[in-house]
Amino acid sequence: MPLTPASLLPDPSFWRGKRVLLTGHTGFKGAWLALWLQRLGAQVTGLALPPATEPSLFHAASVGSLLDSQTVDLRDAVLLAERVRQAKPEIVLHLAAQALVRQSYRAPVETFATNIMGTVHLLEALRQVDGVRSVVVVTTDKVYQNREWVYPYREGDALGGHDPYSASKAAAELVTASYAASFLNERQVAVATARAGNVIGGGDWSADRLLPDAVRAWQAERPLEIRRPDAIRPWQHVLEPLAAYLRLAEHLWHKPQDAGAYNFGPATAEAATVRTVVEQARQTWGAGDITWGDGSEGPHEAGWLALEVAKARQVLGVQSRWGLSESVARTMAWYRQHHAGADARTLCLAELADYEAASA
Repeated sequence: MPLTPASLLPDPSFWRGKRVLLTGHTGFKGAWLALWLQRLGAQVTGLALPPATEPSLFHAASVGSLLDSQTVDLRDAVLLAERVRQAKPEIVLHLAAQALVRQSYRAPVETFATNIMGTVHLLEALRQVDGVRSVVVVTTDKVYQNREWVYPYREGDALGGHDPYSASKAAAELVTASYAASFLNERQVAVATARAGNVIGGGDWSADRLLPDAVRAWQAERPLEIRRPDAIRPWQHVLEPLAAYLRLAEHLWHKPQDAGAYNFGPATAEAATVRTVVEQARQTWGAGDITWGDGSEGPHEAGWLALEVAKARQVLGVQSRWGLSESVARTMAWYRQHHAGADARTLCLAELADYEAASA
């Protein structure tokens, strides 16, 4: 039977009642994912540190009321193991991380400890419990040894990382592959890693992220300072990778032999410059000054980065539903409406409904 757009979405009949362990539910992507899992009827336990920003989507959308939310530092192996045993998960979605490149330069030890040893501690805890069927460890598109070439990176390309964030996530990939091969495969636990491109969407208030920085600057009537306007990234709306994570976890439940690494992002030709995204954001916002840098400011960051997503398309049927223009417009509209007093959870649920109704 051919896959239809509807069949590529998470299946509520599959997720209803499933015991899901979600790490990082207080973060931007994690809060969105918690909202979606609650909508699907899953029984979710969230493990994370308190939100790293104020405001945060976790608090603005009252996400904590929708799941068993627990404050846990993944660097605390003993407490983490106890919480995993109590949750008795069937599916694990691991999003918790120090997720900012520039912050990783300021706090490299914290970044390595959280992203590498935090993953080790989680996988070690999982091999001590029964009932786990599928595990998705979320890393990043930045795990590849970036050679600034014009080809998109495939799952089999060399891993690496110039900055501490990228290097820590590449190491998390190796850790995950080792635990799968050494321990989890023999326990019939299907383990995959998810490498997603740059995400945008309402509810992200992190520092040093393009559209949140734009919103802060333009709301304060300050110029937005852009360091690297010509950097190219695989931008996508936050719901695109989240749908892919859910699809992947569901697929692994039925076909554990398809475990492994997966890229998720837009088609290669749809990767766009920072300048393009900012200009589209300003058009949607209706105003806003911009100061363009020449690419020499700040620490090293990759200039050109795109992902080959053929594997996700062929194995999982994953396809992007919203293009760049629509994703940027929806993101800026979310912030404008929220700033005007709209409820964050209502905005998110409306976005989810629109995404589910869209034709791939």
